[in-house]
Order: sequence, then C-alpha cells, then structure tokens
Amino acid sequence: MEVLISSGLVRGFGIGSTYALLAVGFVIIYRATGVVNFAQPALMILGAYFTSMFISAAGMPFAVAVVAAMFVMAAIGMATERVALRPMVGRPPFAAAMVTVGVFITLYVVAHRLIGSRVRAIRDPWGLEQVDLLGVTVAQIDLAKIVISLAAIAVVGLFLARSRLGLAMRATSLDQEVALAQGVNVGRMFGLAWAISGALAALAGALLGTVAGGFEASLALVALKALPVIIIGGLDSIKGAVIAGLFVGVAEALTRTYQPRYADWLGANFDVAVPYVIMIVVLMVRPYGLFGTREVERV
Repeated sequence: MEVLISSGLVRGFGIGSTYALLAVGFVIIYRATGVVNFAQPALMILGAYFTSMFISAAGMPFAVAVVAAMFVMAAIGMATERVALRPMVGRPPFAAAMVTVGVFITLYVVAHRLIGSRVRAIRDPWGLEQVDLLGVTVAQIDLAKIVISLAAIAVVGLFLARSRLGLAMRATSLDQEVALAQGVNVGRMFGLAWAISGALAALAGALLGTVAGGFEASLALVALKALPVIIIGGLDSIKGAVIAGLFVGVAEALTRTYQPRYADWLGANFDVAVPYVIMIVVLMVRPYGLFGTREVERV
C-alpha cells in the first residue's frame, strides 16, 4: 500500500508539473495583459507537433528538438498577440478573452490538419526505463517531467525577478499607465509575455507527448486542466500555479489508482473530474484562489 502511494505520488507530481508549466503561462499573460488566454492548449499541441517534426524530419536529438519547438512557439505566441490581441487593448477583458477562444479554435484546427488522424511519436530518451528512488521503483519519465518543468519555471521566475525585462514586465502587470510613463514599451511586454507562455506550452506539449504510443491532436484537451489549476492557485500567482498544479496532479493520480477500488460508485474515469471538484471547493472558501490577490471594490 505504501509503495503504491509513493509511486502514485511521483506519477502525480510528474503530470502535475506539466499542469504547472501550462498554468504559469496562463498567469504570465494574465498578469501582463489582464486577459485569460484560452489559446494555451492549442499552443501546447503545436509545440508537441513541432518537437515530433524536428525529431523525425530533421533528425534532431530530443533536447535540441524541444528547444527548437520552444523558439517556434515563442514566435507564434508573439505573432498571435500582435495580430489578434493588440487591437483589443483598451477593450473589456471579456471581449479579449473571447478573442483568445477564437485563436484557440483556429490554431487547434491547424494542429489537427497538421497531425491528422495519425498518432505522432516523440522518441524520448527515457522510454519505459525505471529507477529505484528511496526504495520505490518509478519511471524515469516522471522524474524527468518534474525536474525539467520545475527548472523551467525557476528560470522564468529568476528572469522576472532579476532581469531588466523582467522588471519591466512586472511594472506592466502592476500598472500599465505608470509603466508607460516610465518609458516601458508596454506593447513589447505584451508580446514577450505571449512568447514566454508559448515556449512553456511547447515544453509542456513535448513532455506530455512522450507517452508510450505517441500523441494525437486530442492531447490539447489535457491542457484544459490547467484552467482549474490557475483558479485554484490564483489567477495572478506563479507560486499558486506551481503548488496547485502539483496538488491537482497528485490528487488526480491517486484518484485514478484508488477510486475504482474504494469508491467505484463514483463511476469510471472520475479522476477526470477531480480538478474541477477541487476548484469548486476552493472557490467556495477562497473566491480569489489560494494565493490570488484579493481585489477590494468600493460600492
């Protein structure tokens, strides 16, 4: 029982770390622009596609292909912001969010056309290899997801905290008018936020696409679980996105393992609903999420 829980925890942290990657991309765009980016799942599946293409068509090693896909998706993210979102500056956030829904549909159709009905494979360097971790046998791919995802998030956090561009992005997220008055190119910060989000989505797509048997275009739907993650953690909190992502991943993995045995009356595939159940419970207690900034409105 203890071994099963331990291996389930590692597997949960593995999938949860990819949720955290996607959620951090959501948070960065929301903090910079005040808009929830519903196009993130499409950016993720395109990132998985380009990683697969670079490996199969160009013969790149896995690591090089992932980095190349991240650069491609960063460029696509910047282009998307410039073409579709920049004209929405000054419009209500709801209208801009609806534009991102249109962007998601458009990019998802493109991804579906590129991938087709075939199953594409990413020849990952881990395969089905397993290692012994403190007496527990775990898959290397789960450990790789945890290490790579958290390292990428740490790099983004250091960039935002220490670099001049990061400082400019933080100033933009706090007050766009003040940032403009201080000489910050706010439009450039918007584009940079989308570029970082696109790169993180590509990395998440590459990690999720390494599953045995390959991936299909429907893999994009997995990224929708990042939505309850950012709501649980708080729309404007990177720390909340990481903690909530890991928590949701573990809860989902443990539910998948033990719910059929101890609560089969909940029905099959109840683990799919777990992120949303947690989200509802958290919202009932903390409407702004666990780490979200509480907004005070005067009436």
